[in-house]
Amino acid sequence: MILEAIVTSIDLNGTVNLAPMGPVVADDFGDQKTPERLVLKPFQSSLTYQNLMATGKAVVHVTDDVSLIARTAVGKLSTSEIADLVKQWDHSDWWRLRSCHRWMAVQVEAVSEEQPRVEMTCRVVHSEIEKPFFGFNRAKFAVIEAAILATRTHLLSAGQIHEELERLQPLIDKTGGQTERTAFDFLRKTIDERITNH
Repeated sequence: MILEAIVTSIDLNGTVNLAPMGPVVADDFGDQKTPERLVLKPFQSSLTYQNLMATGKAVVHVTDDVSLIARTAVGKLSTSEIADLVKQWDHSDWWRLRSCHRWMAVQVEAVSEEQPRVEMTCRVVHSEIEKPFFGFNRAKFAVIEAAILATRTHLLSAGQIHEELERLQPLIDKTGGQTERTAFDFLRKTIDERITNH
């Protein structure tokens, strides 16, 4: 199973980076409420990859803040915004989001170097539930799909991307609130800019 998440990692200077990622979780982790291991698959060109290779530490967050997912997907967070969003866990090298549903501090145990994505098997060191999950919403899922499209403008044709966005738009119109509409519009504009600049 792939979990849609936001991952925080740090470099050797302690600078925090946020990135959306889909960690692989064992489909069945028994009666435990938290899996023992997650597999992260960062691109070798990403800051997350560089940070994990340097420190071996990350925090995986479950959140339905689609605005944050949208902005991290396209790298639109300033250093000051990141500082406001995170806090250090227990005076450690793990930095977690102040607001999320749950978070899992992980330590890299093994790295398999494969192009273009690396597989990093991570042990869950600590996990906490911050607030209850509110519920499912199709518009939130549509924003996540649009965020993924925004990261693939160099891989997919403009026609494919616009076709997918048109398919997702009714989900936003029918089930979204203002947060989802704003995030989706932001991603559409960003995608258009990226396609124009290619």
